Amino acid sequence: MNEENKELTLVEQAEQNSSNYFRQGLNCTECIMCTFLDIYNKDMPKECMALATGFGSGMGETKNTCGAITGAVMALSSAIGRKDPFAKETVRERIFELKGVYSLVGEMIQEIEDHYGTLICKELSSPLGEFEGKARKKNCMEIIGYCGGLAMKYALKAEEMAKENDAVAKEN
Repeated sequence: MNEENKELTLVEQAEQNSSNYFRQGLNCTECIMCTFLDIYNKDMPKECMALATGFGSGMGETKNTCGAITGAVMALSSAIGRKDPFAKETVRERIFELKGVYSLVGEMIQEIEDHYGTLICKELSSPLGEFEGKARKKNCMEIIGYCGGLAMKYALKAEEMAKENDAVAKEN
């Protein structure tokens, strides 16, 4: 991490790093996942980046769900998702365990949709002309930064929630 980043919050670092990775040729989803591997989930194997590759350009250049948004979901899931979906013994426990994850991911997605008015790559980029044009690339870089920062914001929120839950559990 360079000197400049030491003064930034983790959310600001995630915004900046995500945008910078786009300049280096990573796709929108990879930008956010790579940022999380660098500054949040340092123990995750780099090979998990392969999971992000196909989501770029709105999922395989179909311009459907924006890759920055799917990257934010993947990054947040890497922080709060189940490491072992079979850790709970019963189906009921497994389903209940998902509620907290879905709630936080849903909240983040709603914040993105409220901010941009859509989650669709085509709708986010079409008004800016040809897909390879400068205006579209600049717009995508801004969206990538925003989504990377938001994923970090929600990962940190999940940490705080977990601490609060632990404190309540210790009191009881």
